[in-house]
Amino acid sequence: MDRWQGRVAVITGASAGVGAAVCKLLSQNGMKVVGCARRVEKIEALKAECPNLHAYKCDLEKEDEVEAMFKWIESDPNLGRVDFLLANAGMSTPEGLLDGHFANWKKMMDLNVLALCLCTQLALKSMFKHKIDDGQVIFLNSLSGHRVLSNPAIHFYAATKYAVTALLEGWRQEVRAQGDSNIRVAQISPGLIDTEFIPQMYKDHPGKADKMLSATSEPLHAENIAEQVKFILTAPKSVHISDILVRSTQQMT
Repeated sequence: MDRWQGRVAVITGASAGVGAAVCKLLSQNGMKVVGCARRVEKIEALKAECPNLHAYKCDLEKEDEVEAMFKWIESDPNLGRVDFLLANAGMSTPEGLLDGHFANWKKMMDLNVLALCLCTQLALKSMFKHKIDDGQVIFLNSLSGHRVLSNPAIHFYAATKYAVTALLEGWRQEVRAQGDSNIRVAQISPGLIDTEFIPQMYKDHPGKADKMLSATSEPLHAENIAEQVKFILTAPKSVHISDILVRSTQQMT
């Protein structure tokens, strides 16, 4: 992590789970970290463990708030640019396609796809503006971006994650077309992680959340995914890791 010390990372969905774990890992390895989420008080609570953590309140579904955050980073004398982005924020609702609601589909698209693209665009523009040769963007995708399970509750969610997988290659090609930069765009596609994602998804049906989590005797933990972020960041800048698929050894699908 030596070449990343003192450089600026932006983590979306930083208030809990994978986002919080990556904030801790990067800040403890010398990076300046901007953690953003709507629940900014939870990011503030991480500061005791995270030197150089900047908490920023942002609703990623609102274009003006996302743009304002990146402008704030550029104007802050202690930050001034973006070297690394983890587009981690995402959500799902437990509805099949036959009983789903348009408003929930739109919310998933806005957060899982459109906000990811906007953050990526603004982060890359900062990297190009400041002539950063080895910047990195990572999407937090899912195994659901590679296969569709026979669980109606995640069918539309899987569609958003398949979109992210397609966008990954699109972003890679467009970055390459900019010239000889070593800026890289990657994704991590985990299986079941023991975070608040599933309990939040099934907040009105907690028994279903317990059943889903208990289906795997030992799911992944947020720290396991943070280590994959570190693996990508520490690869030589001439090495482009595109996707890491990772699941618990106990997960069947």
